[in-house]
Amino acid sequence: MFSVKNIPSTTSVLSTYTAFTASAMLVRSVVSEVQAIATQLIPEKLRNIVLSKLGSLFSNPSSQMTLLINEYEGYCINELYEASMTYLQTKIVSSMERLKVSKAPRDNKVTVTIHKGEKVLDTYEGIQLKWEMCCVETKEINHQGNLENRVLELRFHNKCMEKVINSYLPYVIEMSKSIKEEKKVLKLLSLGNFGGDSDGTWGSTNLDHPATFDKLAMDPAIKKVLIDDLDRFVRRKDYYKRVGKAWKRGYLLYGPPGTGKSSLIAAMANYLKFDVYDLELASIYHNSDLRRLLVSTKNRSMIVIEDIDCGINLQNRQMRVSSRLTLSGLLNFIDGIWSSCGDERIIVFTTNHKDRLDPALLRPGRMDMHIHMSYCTPGGFRVLASNYLRITHHNLFYEIDELMVEVDVTPAEVAEELMKNEDTDIALEGLIKSLQDKKLRSEDRDSDRRKQI
Repeated sequence: MFSVKNIPSTTSVLSTYTAFTASAMLVRSVVSEVQAIATQLIPEKLRNIVLSKLGSLFSNPSSQMTLLINEYEGYCINELYEASMTYLQTKIVSSMERLKVSKAPRDNKVTVTIHKGEKVLDTYEGIQLKWEMCCVETKEINHQGNLENRVLELRFHNKCMEKVINSYLPYVIEMSKSIKEEKKVLKLLSLGNFGGDSDGTWGSTNLDHPATFDKLAMDPAIKKVLIDDLDRFVRRKDYYKRVGKAWKRGYLLYGPPGTGKSSLIAAMANYLKFDVYDLELASIYHNSDLRRLLVSTKNRSMIVIEDIDCGINLQNRQMRVSSRLTLSGLLNFIDGIWSSCGDERIIVFTTNHKDRLDPALLRPGRMDMHIHMSYCTPGGFRVLASNYLRITHHNLFYEIDELMVEVDVTPAEVAEELMKNEDTDIALEGLIKSLQDKKLRSEDRDSDRRKQI
């Protein structure tokens, strides 16, 4: 209980105050002396680092700002997360304790990235920044089939927030683009994590296909039209925005098996330096799954749907209770509102039977350019002869040209004959015999049909 007797005397108070003041003056004097000595003996750069560290120990924790960068935002991969992970690869130092390393079968080098819990320090125009990889457990399975989401935490002084958001993060994005261009390796992506977890739902492997436009045995005029169309597409970002269209383009490759449709896709990817997403509709049963897959694809990529005429029967699937993938759903993702989720994308369809396709798929905006991959022509044969035999002229060429006009033979069949022997004369003679046999069989079939009539 409070009592007057407990009140200290005035003399005691003054004595205590005097002692405290003297101590404070002594401390101030000592600090001044230490600062003077430090100024004389310690280099300015080292002194600033020490003072910065000491200041961080006694600073107010509330002065620190933390930005959270999630791997996914809704259905889409977070571009900033992906760019940050690429950028942070250049900030890895030997003092780190846990790093994640990986190497795809055809990669030339090992890829090193930060692991969860690891911290990375960075500086930008005088700003001290600290990155940390974290994993947050969730109750729902995410895009990778896991019960955790990966998050990057970025910490810095809150007074620098505007500069970090408006200057540093755009700098990180631009640097990541430069890094990727320097070590660009094309990827072939398909459903499933057979290539690791770096691509989420899409597993990947390196696309190391040797096909180029120069090596394709297709009509030179059609080849030139296609190359010009691709060049026009990639340089028209502002044009697509001005006319109000999504920056995408659709191609239909049609023709008999063995005419080079898959090789053309690889040549297009190599020419544009685009990753390729191999989308198998037969393994998808819901429009929502298709939407999730398509929006998780990256910009500057090709989405390939091969054998669309036989890979999926949308009309039959609509009758199944368990299947909710519809033709209208597919069309909506090709040129509907969802088609605008991404830039600089090419959608390629292939079919052996164009006449079997629903007319709704064929109109411009869905399949903008139709490319007929025909049987081998004399011009196509010249390309194959140059590729396989390294010749541009031979006295047997004329006979081969005449036979090719009369016989339907695919570039794949011609290539197989040319590979059978390294001797040029023997290889060409073998091709002539194969074409003659085809011609005889074709004449026999025609004769049988006439007899039946």
